[in-house]
Amino acid sequence: MPGYKSNDILSVQSILPYLSHSSKIVTPERIHIYDSLESTNITAKEMAQTGAEHDTIVIANYQTAGKGRQGKTFHSPPDHGLYMTIILHASELSFSTPTLVTALAAVSVCEAIESIVNKAPQIKWVNDVFLDGKKICGILTESVSMPDSPGVQRIILGIGVNFSTPPAEFPEELQHIAGSLFGTEKPSITRNQLAAEIINRIISPDNQHNEKEMLEKYRKRMFLLGKKVTVTGTGETYEATAVDIDDTGQLVARKDNGEILLLSSGDISASWSSCN
Repeated sequence: MPGYKSNDILSVQSILPYLSHSSKIVTPERIHIYDSLESTNITAKEMAQTGAEHDTIVIANYQTAGKGRQGKTFHSPPDHGLYMTIILHASELSFSTPTLVTALAAVSVCEAIESIVNKAPQIKWVNDVFLDGKKICGILTESVSMPDSPGVQRIILGIGVNFSTPPAEFPEELQHIAGSLFGTEKPSITRNQLAAEIINRIISPDNQHNEKEMLEKYRKRMFLLGKKVTVTGTGETYEATAVDIDDTGQLVARKDNGEILLLSSGDISASWSSCN
């Protein structure tokens, strides 16, 4: 879509009509939309530390320093992306471990897209959503401890979706891997609609998610399971087979010598052609 410029303006008023009855618990006062932020995660973390309510949402049209995993940045150009962070109170979640929030977010993004667009995204462990061989969404969860309480008290769930960024607008070093939901075509939905659909799936009246069912959906969409992968970001780089996802969202990997490893962090990669 050469020359296409979106007139899709993010606003609370445009998100509210798409919220399902079960997620109407999210009142307009809990949705904070900015034209530009350094990072929605940074702003959300500051809000969480000063008493922001559970299910408070921060959205930006543009991030000047979007955060990715392992200290990387997330390319966040204006008008072409959905950059959103949800503040979650750990005490309000039903998961046996907070690490499952990342899996929930990845599944939610995929289901949200499928519900309103004729596309079928997949997940690359641990937190990337892919479409047609390109990464269109990154997820970053961060924990926040409150001064007067021990342990993890707040979870900052950041979701960045490349909505309509033209391929040529990605930095050269990302063009081989980064894509958009609508990278070469005019969008058939708005960013407001997608934001609401994601919120609908992450937030329910009492935030009681079926952990077993959610994990099964996570595994089903994992396009590298059963494939030979390269594992990086764990202090060493090695080849292994991605065997399964355990009940805490960790990757079960098997080295060529038969050694079984459980990975809670790091990254895996393989050529897209080997995944079909």
